[in-house]
Amino acid sequence: MKEFRVLDREACAALDAEDPLRSFRDEFVLPSDVIYLVGNSLGAMPRAAAGRVARTVEEEWGKQLVGGWNSAGWYAQPLTVGDRLAPLIGAAPGTVVVGNTTSIAVYQAVAAALRLRPTRSVIVGDVTNFPTDNYMLESFGREIRDFTLPLDEDVAVVLLSEVNYRTGERYDVPAVTAQVHAAGAIMIWDVCHSVGALEVDVSGADFAVGCTYKYLNGGPGAPAFLYVNHPDAENVLSGWYAHAEPFAFEPTFRPAEGIRRFTVSTPHVLSFAALEAALDIWDRVDMRQVRAKSISLTTLFIDLIESTTDLQLVSPRDPAMRGSQISFRHPDGYPVMRALIDKGVHGDFRAPDILRFGFAPLYIRHVDVYDAATTIAEVLDKELWRDEKYTQRLAVT
Repeated sequence: MKEFRVLDREACAALDAEDPLRSFRDEFVLPSDVIYLVGNSLGAMPRAAAGRVARTVEEEWGKQLVGGWNSAGWYAQPLTVGDRLAPLIGAAPGTVVVGNTTSIAVYQAVAAALRLRPTRSVIVGDVTNFPTDNYMLESFGREIRDFTLPLDEDVAVVLLSEVNYRTGERYDVPAVTAQVHAAGAIMIWDVCHSVGALEVDVSGADFAVGCTYKYLNGGPGAPAFLYVNHPDAENVLSGWYAHAEPFAFEPTFRPAEGIRRFTVSTPHVLSFAALEAALDIWDRVDMRQVRAKSISLTTLFIDLIESTTDLQLVSPRDPAMRGSQISFRHPDGYPVMRALIDKGVHGDFRAPDILRFGFAPLYIRHVDVYDAATTIAEVLDKELWRDEKYTQRLAVT
């Protein structure tokens, strides 16, 4: 096995001792035998989440019953939680609504954008976007083009992911947004793989969508969010929650004013409880420190892996061009990842050959990166992944 040419473990520990974010690690549940590099898929559980959900079940639902919609603030959660989340994407209060799923939020944003540009017929996406984004674009029955500049006057809307889910490559949000607007089109950003990992600012865009269960640690299936920065935008999903007076029970729809018109239906209160526990942490986080640590962790990981293995780097080498994940290519990526997980290093696999590792700066340390790289080198050097059991595909990879 090759020797490391970079920092040793003691030097990594010294970096951790000086880390201004080090105390946040204690606020998450992390098994002692796991190095968890999948925060870009499902974030670790905040320690406070279980108690917060239990309080919602026992004290709010259990004792207040249906009155909890008023007394516990359930009814307003899509807006109140939206305001708490807004600073994490550079948005102003009253511009973010939380609820539903990312797929639904994508549909809402694209449909609203098309109505804002009724004389234009083309939707622009990115063939490398997370599939749900492109699948939702297909549902509109319009011409879809892959993203290239310059745009022509037929383009109504552009939907891009700030950070690519496979490679970690990052778009320059302000620059791309400016070019899209110069072409007269509507700009939608998907920030699922960037919010909570770097300083996100979509304030210049027309719409943004994102999830809360990755770096934000809102829990499996946590509600998505939608940012709307256009006064004339219409919500095509006219659910009762978006009515101007929901409890007037009128026979026809009248949209509410402001961001509430982009709600759809009753919020999932138990999921909101876990998300609020996570946001209690994010209220205290300096995103500049998060980004600085992310760059340090990911750069160290690249150096260590390239010093000890022959894996092919897929992510951009320049940290300014990537998010907080690093991807390497291996022709037998799936069994390799299964073997790594058995050895306590949890990443994930993305077809056809991508080993993907996400670095959540609030709870991942430099020593974790060192230990993970050591294990990866061992699994590859000893070819532990060749065990036949690792070839059997699980439902979730």
